[in-house]
Amino acid sequence: MITKMFKSAIILFLMMPLFANAQTLINWQQVDTSAVDKFNIGNGAFISKQNDSLLISSGMNIGDAASRGPVVAERFIASEGQASSMLIVTGDNMLTPHLTAEFGNRAYAATADFHDATLVIGGIASKEASALVNLVKWQPGSETVQSYSLPPLPKDANSPSAVIIENTVYVLTGSDASNEFYALDLSALLNIEGGLSFNHRDIAYFTAHNLWTVLPGLPLASNEQPYQNAIKLAVQNDGRGKKIFAMGGYQLLEDHLASQDELLAVTRHWKYDPLALSSEQVWQDLGDITITKNTLKERINALSTLGQSHILAFTNQGNTLSFNAITSSWTQYFASTIRPEAEAGIASHKSQNSAQYISETVSSSAGEIYSLNRVANHRGSLQLWQVSLKQPEKNFGWVNMTVLVVYLIGVVLVGLFFVFKNRNTDDYFRGGQSIPWWAAACSIYATMLSSLTYVALPAVVYQSNWLLLIGIWMIIAVAPIAIYVAIPFFRQIDATSAYEYLSKRFNMGVRLFASGLFTLFHIGRMGIVMALTALALSAVTPLSASDSVLIMGVLCLIYCTMGGIEAVIWTDTLQTIVLIIGAITCFVTIILGLEGGLTDFISIGMLDDKFTMVNADFSLDSITTLSIWVIVIGGIGQNLSSYTADQAVVQRYMVTKDLSEARKSIWANAIIAAPGALLFFCIGTGLYAFYQSHPEKLDPSIQIDQIFPTFIATELPIGVAGLIVAGIFAAAQSTVSTSMNSIATTLVTDFIRPFNLVKTEKGYMRSARWLTFIMGTLGTLAGLIFIDPEIRSLMEAYFKVIGMFMGALGGLFVLGALTKKANSFGASVGILAGVTTMISAWQLGWANGYLYATIGIVSCLVVGYIASLLTQTAETTAKDLTGLTLYTMRDPAT
Repeated sequence: MITKMFKSAIILFLMMPLFANAQTLINWQQVDTSAVDKFNIGNGAFISKQNDSLLISSGMNIGDAASRGPVVAERFIASEGQASSMLIVTGDNMLTPHLTAEFGNRAYAATADFHDATLVIGGIASKEASALVNLVKWQPGSETVQSYSLPPLPKDANSPSAVIIENTVYVLTGSDASNEFYALDLSALLNIEGGLSFNHRDIAYFTAHNLWTVLPGLPLASNEQPYQNAIKLAVQNDGRGKKIFAMGGYQLLEDHLASQDELLAVTRHWKYDPLALSSEQVWQDLGDITITKNTLKERINALSTLGQSHILAFTNQGNTLSFNAITSSWTQYFASTIRPEAEAGIASHKSQNSAQYISETVSSSAGEIYSLNRVANHRGSLQLWQVSLKQPEKNFGWVNMTVLVVYLIGVVLVGLFFVFKNRNTDDYFRGGQSIPWWAAACSIYATMLSSLTYVALPAVVYQSNWLLLIGIWMIIAVAPIAIYVAIPFFRQIDATSAYEYLSKRFNMGVRLFASGLFTLFHIGRMGIVMALTALALSAVTPLSASDSVLIMGVLCLIYCTMGGIEAVIWTDTLQTIVLIIGAITCFVTIILGLEGGLTDFISIGMLDDKFTMVNADFSLDSITTLSIWVIVIGGIGQNLSSYTADQAVVQRYMVTKDLSEARKSIWANAIIAAPGALLFFCIGTGLYAFYQSHPEKLDPSIQIDQIFPTFIATELPIGVAGLIVAGIFAAAQSTVSTSMNSIATTLVTDFIRPFNLVKTEKGYMRSARWLTFIMGTLGTLAGLIFIDPEIRSLMEAYFKVIGMFMGALGGLFVLGALTKKANSFGASVGILAGVTTMISAWQLGWANGYLYATIGIVSCLVVGYIASLLTQTAETTAKDLTGLTLYTMRDPAT
């Protein structure tokens, strides 16, 4: 009995993360500006942030009459209680510049931030609903508010809502304006630098020559309630792009309030895709808002976007809700000072918040949320508060940290085991061609997988579906090409560097160009792999992103510099085993966390189209989408480029003892990759199902790319989580160490040895180790630099351009192997043509990014062949191509 109890206790201890429910809380803090209290902020006031200043309109006051019924826009029509001063709050300073309703100081107006200015749309002016639209800008130098008139709405609207997507403002009106939905493109207001032009003449011209576009109106929430108003809009990513969400507001039996003491809350919510084709632009009804399976009974007053996929909703009962736009699930965030006895959901218990937390309107900018809240026992005045989120504390734990440290040390020791086996560069770069085929297969898989794929692929699938799976499976189609074409080519010429073939087929210049591109590409790749992996793991471990980059970089420098390719391959093999077992463990944990287990996983995935694998679009525009033919052709191109032109992969062809072993390694890699990809897609869909069922467990502040590491750290058993996080660290190290060794291989083989810059084999070994160390150091420095988001955006553009050159390199190998007439001039012209075509597809958007590699290969092949035909000479015609083309290959020795 005691033994059983002890075992049960151990199991419960290990499974603790599964039962943890660390929830996000809301912090409310009143802005401590005593001067603000002297300014009476009336009902319907708006708040907006411009740089470091808050702009607050005066709103409207109707005194004690507000206590006799609902405080909504309809109640203020014909009211005299509208002031003509705004409130500007900058730090501890407060100013009250003059601004009338006609110029933007309107109650119940819609507002939207636009390039450090504020759009004020509709609302109440001169005792009636208004169609006025103003662009309001606070000028701190002159301490004045400037207002510019823009095209008015087609109809007056007393309580509209507005959002901006890509310089287009969208406005939703209520039943007082026939529930119309409008759009206005503001791009013409921007100057050539992308900033907002405040030239009066330019704005007047814009106003005179632009009109609002009428879009499909929002349907009634209920046909039994013919009047609805004050429905709020918010923009958020639903996994397939930015969408407009409509929620909140109230319903009336008729358009006056004489006989109504309470309002009926609109409990439905909708979604609209502004970027869809005109014929597909309709409001999608998302149904009633439900929290813990109970329909919402409260009215949503205000919305604020949060993070990459959430929307905060503030209700008239002082509660704060959170909507996940990807999973379409709702949860409640309690105030940090409140400890509800049960989390039964809003629908089944009374509000836990006092009146001071009842938000009437909010403004969010750069992660800061400000709110105008109803003052307790005084409904005619509002106060300024700031809202922030109290995130669950990181609790990685000493057990997980110990596992992480021990595993990383173990990986280094495995690498250092091979230090004394490297007697020459053949051992250092090719492992003496003694690596077993199965270890080479694991190394190829780890090289192609990388920590980015391990972390990012489930996140991509969590947001979308399975369209990319077939593209990844194209490795099965490319494997025979690698086995029967690429491997024999490289083994016949006994290549250490993949680019040795290019000098034999074309000339040394083409070889050096390709090798140099490879070096630039992989230095950047090391940086981005370490930076993005570190940023993802910083959300779940006590380590900062900089700490993680330094740990990965330093450990790689130790074992890769000393141990060579054997150290890389055997650590790759260990990491492949850990990562696959870890992935299986994660998927099983996800299934166990669903109430219906595997049945829920399948039903949720089917209901929300998460298992969609084929987009059967063959229209002319399908080249810009992830249609099935784009996926298939693009997947073939990407794999073909990797398995023919990437030194990191080609190097593995040469580490086995013979051709037969090399072929086995490719087949084994394909066999691992296909079900491995399926496993990661299942994890992505499983994460979707898990967080749809448990929305309260998802930290809304994390980036979507961090969702899988977050799940690992918070939901997996203690110790197991540490091992898998260690595996992700190690996977990043695998990619980095592969790049370090491969770059050193190309530099020694392509730049040093051909020119006899070193005279002895011992000197080449010393050069190899020093170059490995230097390249690893550069990669680590790049990782530290790329942590900065601003620099990373520039880096991603650089990485994409260099990656396009790498994609076109596959075209060089295809050109050389498929044609006998190709020459060095044609090869040079071909690769430039391939890159130019890819860049045009990228910049002009005429093809989906999944096709870039295929476009580069085909362009390089076609243009390179034509250029070669036009520049044929007797010398190029007479060149011996034995063993260098498909038509002149020798029979491979098995």
